[in-house]
Order: sequence, then structure tokens, then C-alpha cells
Amino acid sequence: MEKTAGDASPRSAGLGRKPGPAMQWLEGLSGFVNRALSWVAGLALAAMMLFSVADMALRSLGYAVAGSYEVIGWLSAGAMALALGSVQQHRGHVAMALLMVRLGRRSRAAIELLTSLLSLLLFAAVAWYVARYGRVLQETGSLSETLRTIVYPWVYVVAAGGAGLALALLIDFLRSAGQLLALRRRRS
Repeated sequence: MEKTAGDASPRSAGLGRKPGPAMQWLEGLSGFVNRALSWVAGLALAAMMLFSVADMALRSLGYAVAGSYEVIGWLSAGAMALALGSVQQHRGHVAMALLMVRLGRRSRAAIELLTSLLSLLLFAAVAWYVARYGRVLQETGSLSETLRTIVYPWVYVVAAGGAGLALALLIDFLRSAGQLLALRRRRS
């Protein structure tokens, strides 16, 4: 079974080598940050569930909660975004290995390095631009349609989730680079 990003495993340095102190620190930081974000995501999910149940119960009594779709949308966006880094660390996503199993170890390591680099760059950019968008909303005083309340904090929450994912992807990139370098050293 593959170890996760929160582990200080020999796998993280590549092929049986123990990771250095900087890598262990970075893995620990990523594990801590993404665990904290995951807890907040769980709280958002529980709040969304309670709000939904309360809204349905009140509607059955003839009382509609104004802005319920907005609040549920914000909570679900926050829950989804904040859980991304933890999902990446635990490999909870779908991975297509159909072609990878036919390749050699060095080719697989090179492809993992490239995909982790591209993913890191993509989600670092997403986190950055979403945070910039949140700042624009904050500066312009943008309000939601129904409740007429500020929305930029929720945009910052989504940016924080993207940053947590980028941190987990940085760990993956460094591990992949370590594996590829170890394979090159073994070959020479």
C-alpha cells in the first residue's frame, strides 16, 4: 500500500532513502495544514446538513428561509475546496493507471514528475487568481443577490483550499523528483 503525504516514509525520498529534515518538515506542515482544512471542511459540511434540514423543516411549516440556496452554495463550495488537499494526500481521487502499468519504473517516475509539476502549477495559479478575485470583491463591496451580504470571505475560503492542494502537490512533486533522481543514480 502506498504511503500518504503526511507520513515521513522512505518512499518520500525515493527508493528506500530516508527523507531529509527539510522534506520531513514540509511533509509535516502539509499534513497539519491539510488536516486543519479538512476539519473546517467537515464543519462546513455539518453546517450545510443542519441548515438544509432546518430549511426543509421550516418550509413544511410554511416558513421559507431567505437565501437558503446562497448559504448552502457557500458552505458546499467551502467544504469541497477545503478538503482537496487532504484528498490528494490520501490518494482519494481517481487515478488512471491503465497505461502506466506497461511502462518501466523510470518512465513512470518521469510521468509522475511531469503530472505533479503541471498539477502544482495549475492549482497554485488557481489559488492565486481566486484570492485575487476575492480581493476585487472585497474592494468593490460586492454583495450576494438574495441576502445582500458580503461574499468575498467565501472566495478566500476557496482560495485557501486551493493553496492546501498546491502544498500537497508540492510534496508529490518533490517525492517524484526524488524517485527519478534515485532511479538515475541506480542506473549509473
